[in-house]
Amino acid sequence: MEILERIAKVFTNFTQWEYAVSAIVLILTLTVLYYEMFRFLIENDTSIIIGVIVLVLVAFGFVFMFLNKINNVLYIFVPTVIILAFIFLYSSEIKHLIKFRRQKKHDQKANRNFDEEEAKKCISEIINALQNMSKKDVGAIIILSKGNVSSQILDSGTMINSDISSELIESIFFPKTPLHDGAMIIDGTKIVAAGCFLPLTQNENIPKDLGTRHRAGIGITETADVTALIVSEETGIISTVYGGKLSRYADTETLKKILSKFYWQDLLKLKK
Repeated sequence: MEILERIAKVFTNFTQWEYAVSAIVLILTLTVLYYEMFRFLIENDTSIIIGVIVLVLVAFGFVFMFLNKINNVLYIFVPTVIILAFIFLYSSEIKHLIKFRRQKKHDQKANRNFDEEEAKKCISEIINALQNMSKKDVGAIIILSKGNVSSQILDSGTMINSDISSELIESIFFPKTPLHDGAMIIDGTKIVAAGCFLPLTQNENIPKDLGTRHRAGIGITETADVTALIVSEETGIISTVYGGKLSRYADTETLKKILSKFYWQDLLKLKK
């Protein structure tokens, strides 16, 4: 806050032309920041209405911090100009982001429109793939998403949007293929993306023998309400991670329990 107070003092000593230039620079700067915040809020599934309210409050907050000692008219003028400039300069980007959000919602709804037989098939295919890769010591990490994996993570990989099958899962994680080092994101009955980069946990108490996949699985579950299924490339051991807690040696029954909860409880709630 001391830095902000110093900046505010500088503004109080401005002449009229300096004041005008500073207002223009501030408007342009806040317009860019406004867009970046709007993009972040939309891509992370924040309600558009809530996003707009937050951004308007931010605009008025900046004016209060920086310009309250210059001219009270700016309390209305600057936020208004920022909003108009924001809409004018980024109209196409705004349309794209809103379209992106609507498409994402549509895809998620379609992915979760499954019946009992489809869910059973998905559970069977995922378990078969994990166990086959475990026997061959093929490393893998699969994230069970409820539509809450950020767009930044999805964009870091390759969009797949294909039906779940053990053959496809195994081919993606086959050693030396382009996507085998990243994470696979599953949402409902679809493999949404693969080759995605995940945040690594900063927990220093993780056993030294655990590799990057395990650290990534712990990291993503610390920041998002998702479940990670991991196959160790060194030992073939299947592990599960939820809420930052890792459990090793997952057998068939454990995997069935986790996947059944995913399809019959977690996703069922989202369908209502």
